[in-house]
Amino acid sequence: MSYVFVNDSSQTNVPLLQACIDGDFNYSKRLLESGFDPNIRDSRGRTGLHLAAARGNVDICQLLHKFGADLLATDYQGNTALHLCGHVDTIQFLVSNGLKIDICNHQGATPLVLAKRRGVNKDVIRLLESLEEQEVKGFNRGTHSKLETMQTAESESAMESHSLLNPNLQQGEGVLSSFRTTWQEFVEDLGFWRVLLLIFVIALLSLGIAYYA
Repeated sequence: MSYVFVNDSSQTNVPLLQACIDGDFNYSKRLLESGFDPNIRDSRGRTGLHLAAARGNVDICQLLHKFGADLLATDYQGNTALHLCGHVDTIQFLVSNGLKIDICNHQGATPLVLAKRRGVNKDVIRLLESLEEQEVKGFNRGTHSKLETMQTAESESAMESHSLLNPNLQQGEGVLSSFRTTWQEFVEDLGFWRVLLLIFVIALLSLGIAYYA
């Protein structure tokens, strides 16, 4: 079943495009191997990929892609091959190779909008709706992740700026940390009770010196 617009001609004087319309895989392959441009267009700006996708010829779409066809090519109305497509396997191929499901043509219509206008089967509509939903969820997750990254970067930058603006504070913290480490090592080496006795002796000596001074 073809999903090219009703008033489109099914004949062209470009051999490769005609082969894409006819679904002639072998002839398409021979033409491409002989050097035909995989991105050649018809009078409406459509490439062989547009025409093959419109008729569900996924094998020819794959062949064109292999020979360098531009999957992002648009016709003169801004339609990608996905806008003209109405077949599950062809849609899956195009999307899996990078075509965005929510891309709009010059009239602001997405592939899903055009598919509904053409009355394609329900399986295709469900697939397009599912792919659009996945695209939206992926965008939301990506946006949330970017916001978290930006907030973390801003927080780290603020802390770094605070340290640069307060070098004395940073130096004081370093001295305090060093003293704590040294004190802990001293207590561990000498023993807690010996340290306590030493402190007591020093305190008595201090009192004696103060008394006789």
